[in-house]
Amino acid sequence: MDGEAINIKKWIVFYPIYINSKKTIAEGQRISATKACENPTCVEIADSCRYLQLPSAIEIDKAYPRDFMQRGRVRVLLKKEDGTLYNPAIGSRKQLMLQVAELVPRHHGRTKKQEPTPTSTAGPSKSGVGASKAGGKGGRKKK
Repeated sequence: MDGEAINIKKWIVFYPIYINSKKTIAEGQRISATKACENPTCVEIADSCRYLQLPSAIEIDKAYPRDFMQRGRVRVLLKKEDGTLYNPAIGSRKQLMLQVAELVPRHHGRTKKQEPTPTSTAGPSKSGVGASKAGGKGGRKKK
């Protein structure tokens, strides 16, 4: 374990905020907002790295220095010890960020979450809107 921890320290650090479309460059975003994805998580980034056949490790206890409330980061290894790339299509941090930002919106956790959300909010919101209009107008008239 100690040998592995020493090796991980030399891997590339990848914070989710680097590819978050909701953040500004001053807040830490590193790619354009059009190519970035909305609120990525460490697990989604690590899964994307595994899909790209890159070794990765999640560090949950670490925080982003500019925003200490953002917990977690991913360590990624791009090159083998002999200097060859694990994935020839990804040779730099920027290319890694762009590839991961494309994969995160298609992550199986996101597609499952998005399907039930519209159906569950659509039913109550329709009845809630009608009830709030009638209740809201009646309440305002009495005051």
